[in-house]
Amino acid sequence: MYIQYTMDQLFLPMDLETDIPENHLVRVVNDAVNRLSDSIFYSAYPGGGRHSYHPKMLTKIIIYAYTQRIYSSRKIAKAARENIMFMWLAGRQQPDFRTINRFRSERMKDVLETVFTHVLELLVQEQYVSLEHYFLDGTKLEANANRYTFVWKKAVVKYQAKLQEKVHTLFQAIEAAESEEDALHSGTDLPELGEASALTAEKLEKAVQQLEKSLQEKPKNKIVKKAVRQLRKDLLPRLQKYEYQIQTAGERNSYSKTDPDATFMRMKEDHMRNGQLKPGYNVQIGTENQFVLGYTVHQRPTDTKCLKPHLDHLEETLGKRPKTVIADAGYGSEENYSYFEEKNIQAIVKYGTYHKEKTRAFQQAINKVDNWSYNETEDTWTCAAGKILRFRYESETITESGYTIRTRHYRSEDCSACPLKATCTKAKGNREIAISLTYMRQKNEMRERLRSEEGYTLSVQRMTEPESVFGQIKNNRGFRRFLLRGLQKVSLEVGWLCLAHNLLKKAAMTEKRKKDKAR
Repeated sequence: MYIQYTMDQLFLPMDLETDIPENHLVRVVNDAVNRLSDSIFYSAYPGGGRHSYHPKMLTKIIIYAYTQRIYSSRKIAKAARENIMFMWLAGRQQPDFRTINRFRSERMKDVLETVFTHVLELLVQEQYVSLEHYFLDGTKLEANANRYTFVWKKAVVKYQAKLQEKVHTLFQAIEAAESEEDALHSGTDLPELGEASALTAEKLEKAVQQLEKSLQEKPKNKIVKKAVRQLRKDLLPRLQKYEYQIQTAGERNSYSKTDPDATFMRMKEDHMRNGQLKPGYNVQIGTENQFVLGYTVHQRPTDTKCLKPHLDHLEETLGKRPKTVIADAGYGSEENYSYFEEKNIQAIVKYGTYHKEKTRAFQQAINKVDNWSYNETEDTWTCAAGKILRFRYESETITESGYTIRTRHYRSEDCSACPLKATCTKAKGNREIAISLTYMRQKNEMRERLRSEEGYTLSVQRMTEPESVFGQIKNNRGFRRFLLRGLQKVSLEVGWLCLAHNLLKKAAMTEKRKKDKAR
């Protein structure tokens, strides 16, 4: 009546591998990690103490866990005890969650990029990628931080200036109250403070120490005693806090108290639709054939300033630069175009107004400089009304990375009687324009490249490259918020995610190749 069933009998074979299908993803992960050299992991283990779990075993179970939407170290440890696939990869060893977490966030901090690069070399050898085209894009992922523990740099700078002024007022009150020849601030303490804007916590600490020293000689001086108490309990600690906050923010506008490396950014996943800022990181990846070729994590919310450090880091890890970089308009700027020219990289990167230029409204707008004519010989511009704008002077702007943008300024001789002035400009005087001739040349060259057959094909392909990878990571595998804190550990998380994605993609492509051959 029933198939025989008993739990008290030993069954053969006992090898777990017999229960794993031939084309299962776990075999792809196992094969890829086994092909890595053991020497890659040597630097992560200084030696001494008890024997460690084999790094390849831990690498396998973490990568496979990320492919299965398992990111918690406790859940990975549980799977190694209960899940056949994990048990086979671990050789029935059972590392605890602390070991797993320490391995992925500390041991691998200097090794993971090397592992990623070697796996990428395997993909090149098997002709899954060629490193010819590099499709670049970025996405923002929420940090593991409280959304309301924010520090805004502008507010801190304002509070610091008010505090500095308050300290100077306090010392001036002390000086005014002292009338004796050996007064406390007769020419030593106050001049050391300098201007209010130059007052630091270190200078204030020395000044307070001098006040305390003089107070020992005159313990009944109530004015100085009250000032010292106020400085020690309130003003000095606040100034130290403001300096720490400004130093922590660095070039950023904000940071989170929970994760000081996280910056408040505007996320696309805004379920309230109120433009709320959240602590997060800007993840940049480059893909080809929907495999991840390179990744970096940035604290800047805008993609424009992430391009140069991302490609420089890619060259350090891969030892070469991609021949062609394809990106959207978020990366289009004079500085980035000049970087491509300097590094001899073919770029297919749109600029901000590329799509607007195709509209009839833009082409008929008389106030747009793009619709005017430029005389290169005489260095003049001719507007829609036929007025000549002549060169006046050149200004320079230096970016944070040190790049110099040279802007040329032009002005019309007389616009008073022009019938198109109301449409052309709202300025009361003559029309003025500021143009970077370098950027103008770069946009013209990029426009021709984008409209070519190759440029159009690659631009269309870009829409299905990094965007698909982000969709897989964020939607299909549900990774929308980091588990770890700090820029270094967050970068490791992204590395594990990219490794898992590449091996998932390899498994799918291998299966597709087998089916194509069978037909």
